[in-house]
Amino acid sequence: MRIKGILKSANSKLIVLNTKIALPSKLLTYLTKLEIKGIRYMTVENFVEEYLHKCLIIDESFNIAFLDNIHSYSIAQKIQKKVIDYIAIIMLLIPTLLAIIYSAYRVRKESPGTLFFRQKRVGLGECEFTCVKLRSMHLDAEKDGAKFATDNDPRAFPWGEKLRKSKIDELIQLWNVFKGEMHFVGPRPERKIWTKEFEKSIPYYTQRHIVKPGITGLAQIKYQYGSGKLDAKEKLMYDLYYIKNWNIFLELKIIWETLLFVLTRKRDDLSNF
Repeated sequence: MRIKGILKSANSKLIVLNTKIALPSKLLTYLTKLEIKGIRYMTVENFVEEYLHKCLIIDESFNIAFLDNIHSYSIAQKIQKKVIDYIAIIMLLIPTLLAIIYSAYRVRKESPGTLFFRQKRVGLGECEFTCVKLRSMHLDAEKDGAKFATDNDPRAFPWGEKLRKSKIDELIQLWNVFKGEMHFVGPRPERKIWTKEFEKSIPYYTQRHIVKPGITGLAQIKYQYGSGKLDAKEKLMYDLYYIKNWNIFLELKIIWETLLFVLTRKRDDLSNF
């Protein structure tokens, strides 16, 4: 058995199994014996979830069992999230007001026009709501049609780029949180033009809409700006992990990592999460 040779040549403590192929009964028996000796085995799906904090999505398959543990929040969890939302609103109210006042001056100087940017986004139950943020791009940013935002986006004016990199432009969405349209933490809300496209090509994409979207989220501290299907799929895997494994400690960890990201511009080290 080839696996015996691999184990002899390396100090292996974990075996990851490919679940896309059928495993012979002899191998399963052998793996059970190895576990007694302290060598653990797990499926690639469980490995990705435990060590990379994502729910692995395989494009060519749709397995109802995948959704077994991905459900909306319980009543107790909703209460906990609501408490966190209001604490965030209270603590960030003054910084948000200061950001609005200073941004009004900078926007008038660098890109005259409206201070706030309003856009329809998809939220809980795939219902659209008006998401608001401080404007960070020129008024004609989408003259050639809808585009994904990117790092160092040329459509942003200087102060707007600083707003985007610091995420301060998102603080105004505390208003959406206050109105009950968003949570402080959750999957980021996307535009309908993108969600309709992703739902056709990415399995389980609609599952991210069983909870309210958030100002920050696991995908935001783990992954960079997305610009297409592959990025949307990666972020979805983080979003589904967040929904599936939600607890108060995960929530607080994301908030803490968001604060560190704003201050240092460094995303979370997966091994330390």
